[in-house]
Amino acid sequence: MEDVFQYIEGHSGMYLDWLIKACNQPSVSAQDRGMIEMKVLVKQFLEELGADVEEIETEGYPIIYGEMDAGKTKTLTFYNHYDVQPEDPLDEWVSRPFESTIRDGRLFARGSADNKGNLIARISAIHAYKEIYGGLPVNIKFIFEGEEEVGSPHLAFFANEHPDKLQTDGIIWEGGSRDAIDKRPHVGLGVKGICYVELTCQGAKYDLHSSEAAIIENPAWRLVWALNTIKNDQEKIMIDGFYDDIVPLSETDKNIIHTMNYNEDKIKEVYGIDGFLKEVTDYKLKERLTAEPTCTICGMESGYTRDGSKTVLPHLAKVKLDFRLVPGQSPDKIATLLRKHLDKHRFEDITIHETHGMVPFNTDPNHAFVDVVLNSVKEVYNEPPVILRNLAGSSPMSKMLEGTL
Repeated sequence: MEDVFQYIEGHSGMYLDWLIKACNQPSVSAQDRGMIEMKVLVKQFLEELGADVEEIETEGYPIIYGEMDAGKTKTLTFYNHYDVQPEDPLDEWVSRPFESTIRDGRLFARGSADNKGNLIARISAIHAYKEIYGGLPVNIKFIFEGEEEVGSPHLAFFANEHPDKLQTDGIIWEGGSRDAIDKRPHVGLGVKGICYVELTCQGAKYDLHSSEAAIIENPAWRLVWALNTIKNDQEKIMIDGFYDDIVPLSETDKNIIHTMNYNEDKIKEVYGIDGFLKEVTDYKLKERLTAEPTCTICGMESGYTRDGSKTVLPHLAKVKLDFRLVPGQSPDKIATLLRKHLDKHRFEDITIHETHGMVPFNTDPNHAFVDVVLNSVKEVYNEPPVILRNLAGSSPMSKMLEGTL
């Protein structure tokens, strides 16, 4: 592999150009910006690599499928996505989000990490290997979707309609990262699920003068009171049945969490915080991060929030919530339990809009493919990786992988 590493080093400028080209193309699925152009670009990258490329239509953005048949007995699949999150708030960007900028040896652009950096890295690695050896050691498949950032609503359709394209010996999923402190590479063996909802409370037909607050209900207060019933100050989620289906951690799970590297002092320094919730440390901190569910207020909107003052009684209040879920929980059930909870506390008037949901997914840590990955990481990086039993975030693994491997 040393020859491959040298080739990559010698052609790093070309690979960097590929990444810049990908990052400079907006592809915000939530706002339907640049998606067609990005789809075309992804297809071009795969075609230039020599892959047989197929554009699979869905009711949303297409899935770009690529295949490189090397005539081998083993097949490796790469999943990535070509859409990115909206770039707001723009005033916090030092440089333009879709104009790649290199500062202090790092490339800054929307999507440079999530997920165009990983997408281009995999294409580049295969290109370099082919250039050195003339062929591939395994068959390769690519599954690149354009809706990950909006919950992958059509990935299950792809899995159900094209089971042959999922036939593989192993899948390397979406991301890859290094520890923020000691730079050791991460290997994640699963993801949390998510239930993302928007709660809305309606008051009068339109905003009123705040003097009317003496006799007219304020939907912002009502929404705050509803939120106060959902989670207490001990970080416990108060929805009946919320924790009932959680699968207990196995001894293997606990051992993996014990070995996880997490530099608490450095993290506090980087984040600018004094401590962690409930003052947890050591094993309990790592368990909470990777293996416990959450309920997070992601954003609130009501009334007047711009500069200066405006004496207004809002007619509408909204809040976006995400519940990160762990094995055993499902987004559909959590949404149902949330509805029952609000009704029980006499907030029947508050509406729930389910934005998207994903079921948690765990890889069997004893699977042979896990050993292959861990050994490969040690060989390439000359150090053992940080093994994460679960990533703290979410990804649509279950929509494509349940029952396929």
